Amino acid sequence: MVEGIRIGGFQKQSLIDFPGKITSVVFTSGCNFRCGYCHNPELVLPEFFPARDISCETILAYLQKNQFLLDAVTITGGEPTMQVGLPLFIKEIKALGLQVKLDTNGTHPEMVKSLVGNQLIDYVAMDIKAPLSLCSYRKVVGNNFSENQLEKIKETACFLNEGNVPCEFRTTLAKPLLSVEDIKKMTGELSGDYYLQQFVSGKCLSGNAGRYDAFEINETVSAVNSVKRENLTIRLRT
Repeated sequence: MVEGIRIGGFQKQSLIDFPGKITSVVFTSGCNFRCGYCHNPELVLPEFFPARDISCETILAYLQKNQFLLDAVTITGGEPTMQVGLPLFIKEIKALGLQVKLDTNGTHPEMVKSLVGNQLIDYVAMDIKAPLSLCSYRKVVGNNFSENQLEKIKETACFLNEGNVPCEFRTTLAKPLLSVEDIKKMTGELSGDYYLQQFVSGKCLSGNAGRYDAFEINETVSAVNSVKRENLTIRLRT
């Protein structure tokens, strides 16, 4: 029995959450960020948690039964690296011959490094919320964000930049939280594959999706085209 992990959602099949793979998606409960535009509020705040969590055993039973129809499992959240039982859960998934993709905000580099070092994850997608400064991050994730968390994020990004595991960085473009100048700053802080994804209106943590706007496509393209770096590939994800 797998303990130490809370799962608040499960999508049996997805074609868009792991590049080139047919994947199931596991949503862990709990997050240390409070991004107003977050579209999974029920996974972030305790008062929105489902009355009954989904058991790991239920998910593993489904995966075992359907393992030949799947390539992988994507673990997202919430913030999965907050879950102490995550390594054991992933070991059970890997035993079925499935690959694992981890989505993370980067605040627990020790967990990411351990998972990579033990060959438990095959791909990492790390969210970069804003330029890597305390003020910029607090604007997006909330005022409780600390200097220590910022250093942890930098540590995780540095580790992933070393090429220890296939990875991507990604940023949600939402006005007024970010500007074109912010995008330019962020591209100067990263290397590898970087995806800019548009904010999509709908339910959100703040309860008011109308306070945010997507970037105009010409603004985004202009920002992307203004950055030319040999070790950075920027793509738009709509």
